Amino acid sequence: MLAESTGVYAKIKSNIVSAFKGDSFNIDLLMFGYFTNGHILLQDLPGTGKTTLAKALARSVDSDFKRIQFTPDLLPTDITGVNIYNSGDREFHLQKGPVFTNILLADEINRTTSRTQSALLEAMEEKQVTIDGEIYRLSDDFFVVATLNPTELQGTYSLPESQIDRFSMRFSLGYIPKSEEISLLGLNDPSDPLAGLKKCAGPEETQMVRDTLKSIIVSDDIKDYIVELVRRTREYRGVLIGASPRASISLLKLSRIMAISEGSEFVIPEYIMKLAPFVLGHRMILDRHVADGDIKQENIISDILKNTPVPR
Repeated sequence: MLAESTGVYAKIKSNIVSAFKGDSFNIDLLMFGYFTNGHILLQDLPGTGKTTLAKALARSVDSDFKRIQFTPDLLPTDITGVNIYNSGDREFHLQKGPVFTNILLADEINRTTSRTQSALLEAMEEKQVTIDGEIYRLSDDFFVVATLNPTELQGTYSLPESQIDRFSMRFSLGYIPKSEEISLLGLNDPSDPLAGLKKCAGPEETQMVRDTLKSIIVSDDIKDYIVELVRRTREYRGVLIGASPRASISLLKLSRIMAISEGSEFVIPEYIMKLAPFVLGHRMILDRHVADGDIKQENIISDILKNTPVPR
């Protein structure tokens, strides 16, 4: 089943590559999150292809896709839905919000208030929403891709630490190279690079990949390595709050899907080392004096990786 799952993974990635211009490893990161149900936080400037990447994944696996544009006046019920009274039958009926989908793009999530941001917390953690005291289940493959504008931009709000921790990874796409930007202009419709992109994998195939995750071998030494890396973020000088146990769980799950993408039956330390910056960085809160200096989260993670013994 590993070979078949690796083939499905490669097929989906190849389909996305045909529409998305940029670093192909960013596609891997998004797919790692999708197959492990680990929500993704894309921190980048507008116009770097975040929406295109999320839509390309949704079309490739034929999943329901919805997008929410977060604004300062957005209400929690605009995300979850609301019960509306019908005068005809004199009953309340649920008008479902966009959270009832498979893949949800929460665009510019930090342009709305914390109260509205928190409406996603229950959905992201428990795959359910509560409306007027009644619980509604979401899809088992519910997956959030949230975009985050730099806080220096006007009209942005900070995300609560509890919500940031729900995101499995954070990464940036950056602007594409000049050669690829020129090739983008050569498309029939440069404003819609997804035109013509079709489904290439069905629900049975994507579920097979998820089922294969359980068979990927993770040795006790690798598990110890994962936990040691995470614990060192909490003990590092100048770090007020380090990564939580959710980071350890994310590293374990993500390393398994990375193994499948490589056609490997087991996880090796190199997978952990490559994923660690994307899993740990956004979960670390630095002391104000450290944050104001030249030391950043990526420097700390690099130092931790350098000084933590790697299992054979």
